[in-house]
Amino acid sequence: LQRATTLGFRGEAIPSIASVSRMIISTGVEGEGARSVVEIDGGTVLPLRHESGPAGTTITVADLFFNTPARLRFLKSDATELRNAIEITQKLALAHPEIAFAFKSGVQMLFQSPGDGDSLAALAAVWGIDSARGVVLVDRYAAGVRIRGFISPPEFTRATRAYQWLFVNGRPIRSRSLGMAIEVAYRQLTPERRFPLAALSISIDPASVDANVSPTKTEVKFQHEGTVFDAVRHAIKDTLLERGMIPSADGIAAANAALRGVGEPVRQFGLPLGAAPIFDTAAGGSANTMVTFGIESGSGDMGMGLSELVSQAVTYASTASTVDHAEPVQSNTDSADVGSLLDGLRLMGQTSDCTFIIGENRQGLVIIDQHVAHERILFEMLCRERGHAAIESQALLVPQTAHLDPREAAVLLDRLDDVREIGFDLEPFGPGSFVVRAIPSALGTKNPVLVLKEIVEEMMETSQRDRIVPPREILWITCSCKMAIKAGDPLTMVEMQKLMQDLALCENPYLCPHGRPITIVLSWTDLLRKFKRS
Repeated sequence: LQRATTLGFRGEAIPSIASVSRMIISTGVEGEGARSVVEIDGGTVLPLRHESGPAGTTITVADLFFNTPARLRFLKSDATELRNAIEITQKLALAHPEIAFAFKSGVQMLFQSPGDGDSLAALAAVWGIDSARGVVLVDRYAAGVRIRGFISPPEFTRATRAYQWLFVNGRPIRSRSLGMAIEVAYRQLTPERRFPLAALSISIDPASVDANVSPTKTEVKFQHEGTVFDAVRHAIKDTLLERGMIPSADGIAAANAALRGVGEPVRQFGLPLGAAPIFDTAAGGSANTMVTFGIESGSGDMGMGLSELVSQAVTYASTASTVDHAEPVQSNTDSADVGSLLDGLRLMGQTSDCTFIIGENRQGLVIIDQHVAHERILFEMLCRERGHAAIESQALLVPQTAHLDPREAAVLLDRLDDVREIGFDLEPFGPGSFVVRAIPSALGTKNPVLVLKEIVEEMMETSQRDRIVPPREILWITCSCKMAIKAGDPLTMVEMQKLMQDLALCENPYLCPHGRPITIVLSWTDLLRKFKRS
């Protein structure tokens, strides 16, 4: 047990499952021409029999928990359990590419790996050809740890961590620490809430890792966790550098050239001291005056974000001297209890990485995540303007084909009618493929295949948390996330003020549609205490 080199220790799984199901084990060795068949009915072993067949082993489990109905109630929906079964089979296929796996549900083949020992071919079978084409090989050895597998370039990301798989000595695991190692390696390269693909196999001395931490064997404990953390982080960083995948400062500047070209953004503490707050609920309004830029109902461009407001802001600034009066910014405290947040709010500027907006109110320092704030604004706008009306579809000039991995395909097949109701015209087109003929008009010119995959990923994520979200709402969540400004986008003071003005009109100005916090307030009392002034 101190140097376990197999996936099981005591051989409990097969007899345990056999005791609560009807199981058939058929196995044969090449050349003997006959297979031995063992049938177990609820724990009762029936007489051994023989039959002809190919070499290999087949285990069939039917009527799981038929004799223990209490446990049957703990199973989730058929679709959820099917996805879980597919995922564990896929992980085993990727960890052991020399073994061929076939996964059927009824008569439908959902997943099949070649078993030819080619890790990339196994990855293509598991995650799809498109994903396999976009990854690069990692192979590094340091301090007794070998890291081998595949990672994606920084621009090739997914909406969740569902495509970050880790293996230790051939065993699929989950590790918050190693997940953080991946995140640290990609930090500053994927600033928005996106996650790169990673399938990494960690080979290490079995005596230095304990896989018997949890009953599911999905968690492990390393004797030197810091060493493994650094090995994963450096393996990713070195590969990205070696392949020229880390963008230069000039590249990052070019990506934001259009935004920066309009005007120099106000940076940290860019607001002069003594400037009036943009919201003052105690006084019943604001002493500031500013023009407001809105998105008119019925506008064809549903994706107008703060970056488009810059040019309007410059135009306004150039003509401001001719304007006698401008409407003051008013906070809306009727739709939500936002008074405490907006009470005397005064903005100071952005953090140096252009991710957070810093301000102060009567409670203390206020930190606003600009991406999730704008995401909440756009989400409520879409729900308000489009949420109750029929969703318009836009036909594609040329139909496109979406290639999904088996788990995604199972989700989409299960909720195909729901997806059609939100404006997609699509139908199955072979194993794991769907032909898309029309998309929701709200998506505009966005890539229909990528957005469809985003929606399916959201469905997978919400169903795994046992929180079934209506497809229409998932569409708006995906659209708002795609259209929102990103972490790293510099904003002018006018844009920041506009963002806070629109946030004040939201029904929920505290959480984005995904449930992430929009604002954090560090109270004056806490600040005084930290500086030992109270």
